[in-house]
Amino acid sequence: MSPDTTGQGQTGNVIAALASFFIPGLGQLIQGRLLKAIFMAVTCAVLWIVLMGWIIHLWSVLDAALYKAR
Repeated sequence: MSPDTTGQGQTGNVIAALASFFIPGLGQLIQGRLLKAIFMAVTCAVLWIVLMGWIIHLWSVLDAALYKAR
């Protein structure tokens, strides 16, 4: 029986969450979710113009941390 390496709190998700903390969308890109990564990066960049980018930035980190592969 091998340990589950794709569940919440596993090493891959922690690394992805840290990556998204520094660059929104990078964690999703690491997880292989290209469209979600592009959405997070572009939306965050646009919203930072009106000082609301922190919302998407935080969402990006949480999404990467809580991701469960199917």
